[in-house]
Amino acid sequence: MSALAAGAGVDATTLPLSHEPLPVDEVLSGDPTTAVHELGDLGGVGIGVWEMTPGTATDTEADEVFVVLSGRARIDFTSPALPPLEVGPGSVVRLAAGMRTTWTVTETLRKIYLTPSS
Repeated sequence: MSALAAGAGVDATTLPLSHEPLPVDEVLSGDPTTAVHELGDLGGVGIGVWEMTPGTATDTEADEVFVVLSGRARIDFTSPALPPLEVGPGSVVRLAAGMRTTWTVTETLRKIYLTPSS
């Protein structure tokens, strides 16, 4: 599926995604995979669907706001040091570029994200 055209719709909860393994140096436990489907750009904001299967992995974040559609995870912040977040369906989260995080996904997590277009 290509970018979402004006006047079109998609069910983000069932959208087929192609998963890839995470880089070995990012995985702390399990065999998590991730998938992304870019839906397009709206006024300089990239919109897409992202998913991660169960496991624990580290990441360096981009500027992003996301809404969890399904699944559950804990996000630990290592830099800056912030309290952990438990996220699930309906959670809305704001991340900033450069944040270092550890994601522990207990149920495959699917989210819709908005991020500045590159």
